Amino acid sequence: MSGSEQESTHRTIERVARESYGRLVAYLSSHTRDVASAEDALSSALVKALTTWPRDGVPQNPEAWLLTTARHSLIDLIRHRQVAEASEPTLLLLSEESKEPNLTLSTEFPDERLKLLFVCAHPAIDAAMHTPLMLQTVLGLDAARIAHAFLVSPTTMGQRLVRAKTKIRDGGIQFEIPQERELPQRLDAVLEAIYAAFGIGWDDMAGVDQRGRDLAEEAIWLTRVLLQLLPSEAEVHGLLALMLHCEARRAARRGQHGRYVALSEQDTKQWSLPLIEEAEGHLAQAFKKGRFGRFQLEAAIQSVHAERARSGRVEWGAIVGFYKQLIRISPTLGTQTGYTAAVAEANGPHAGLAVLDEIDPDDVFAYQPYWAVRAHLLQRLGKMSEAADAFDRAIGLAEDPAVRQFLLQKRG
Repeated sequence: MSGSEQESTHRTIERVARESYGRLVAYLSSHTRDVASAEDALSSALVKALTTWPRDGVPQNPEAWLLTTARHSLIDLIRHRQVAEASEPTLLLLSEESKEPNLTLSTEFPDERLKLLFVCAHPAIDAAMHTPLMLQTVLGLDAARIAHAFLVSPTTMGQRLVRAKTKIRDGGIQFEIPQERELPQRLDAVLEAIYAAFGIGWDDMAGVDQRGRDLAEEAIWLTRVLLQLLPSEAEVHGLLALMLHCEARRAARRGQHGRYVALSEQDTKQWSLPLIEEAEGHLAQAFKKGRFGRFQLEAAIQSVHAERARSGRVEWGAIVGFYKQLIRISPTLGTQTGYTAAVAEANGPHAGLAVLDEIDPDDVFAYQPYWAVRAHLLQRLGKMSEAADAFDRAIGLAEDPAVRQFLLQKRG
């Protein structure tokens, strides 16, 4: 095999792993309740693929090949770790499945990711680990990337994830969708994890990286599946509406050469009207339920922004109203900073800065959006020296090179 063919094969393996990781781990662990072993088995299968596929060619059904190989590895792992009688039923089931001929993924390979999401949100697991655990096991993010999002060291995050997976294995946690009465306490955690995945994909450093796009699309897909299970849950509709509104603007958020384009400067002709219309439909369904939640309110804010595509203007007063309700439910730094920006647009920079000054300085020391908004408001007020200092802080905290360049240009 030539060098270019090998490179193509490696890209195929990377793509299949990225697209199939959560589905394969969920399926393998559904029988064993051992997420860590399922991950080990899949890792072994991927290593084998790196050796075998460049030599023998990519199999006709790469995902099925990985499943079969991982299942054999899982059988070996279980046999080596515990030859106890209790493991025999699992070994027998895995062995019988591995003999199934002509595996067809659509019929023989049920997607167990939704179950795994609810398993990861079990009340016996530390609530702080619900989202990181789902991000790794269902969506395939590595511990380092998750640690970065949660502002802890990769080693610490890795240790916490291991403990959470051990809890699933040793705690007898059922691998199933919970009873209806148990759903509400787990649903919030599931929605948070899906949105966190979407946010990580959306905020991808390069802005146009395919991995970020894949993660965002996976989050939307999981929410659609969740909606089929829980069509009467307003917040599921709200989350889907929120993500669709954001996804509708993907093509407009970057200019030539990856240049960052602020929402207020985006060309609305590049926004996807079909996605906006779908988002509006889900938001309307959510509001009909009469149970307002965080995701519905965030989607409502994005809905007002989307109206600019039709009217050419933004009703900032409406956005301020939605933010006030959102702060009561979710008084996060992001919500408070967004509220400040909306107040400034509706009532002027003095009003916005007054709201911004009410936030505890210790909380925003390293929060980049706060400093970007502060710099903008000070600049509008003509306080150029203070604005320059705030711009410098925002630029220093910005991780996306395109955002840094945008702020440098605004700083002047």
